[in-house]
Amino acid sequence: MALWRAYQRALAAHPWKVQVLTAGSLMGVGDIISQQLVERRGLQEHQRSRTLTMVLLGCGFVGPVVGGWYKVLDRFIPGTTKVDALKKTLLDQGGFAPCFLGCFLPLVGALNGLSAEDNWAKLQRDYPDALITNYYLWPAVQLANFYLVPLHYREDPASTTLVSIPPELRT
Repeated sequence: MALWRAYQRALAAHPWKVQVLTAGSLMGVGDIISQQLVERRGLQEHQRSRTLTMVLLGCGFVGPVVGGWYKVLDRFIPGTTKVDALKKTLLDQGGFAPCFLGCFLPLVGALNGLSAEDNWAKLQRDYPDALITNYYLWPAVQLANFYLVPLHYREDPASTTLVSIPPELRT
């Protein structure tokens, strides 16, 4: 409980920094879970550089972009009723998610050293599956997020993104 109260105090004092660091931490933990529980790499085969890349993506891209999007969305559709949450989810999943994935996947490719040509080919090949996989999980999660979670606590369900993108599409 003390840790939660400390988190709340830090969030109140430095909301943007804490949300960005939280996104980076969640993406790092998500990658560790993916490598250890899904891919079953073991500690010897764990790709530390991949985990670090995910942390940096969370802090430098996902946290700021998603945090900004949530603020814009709450200004555009103020309120927390069920109808408001449904509207936000429709905009988030119909507009933001496709654009976000279209930026996230090439960014991961570039950070993994893909050439522009290879990155474009990978995006064309992987984007449809990543978006369809996104739609299996995130509309329900986002509906609950927009209905139940106050704006200052919302984080990117990517840590969210990592769960919905199969490991073979991330590298």
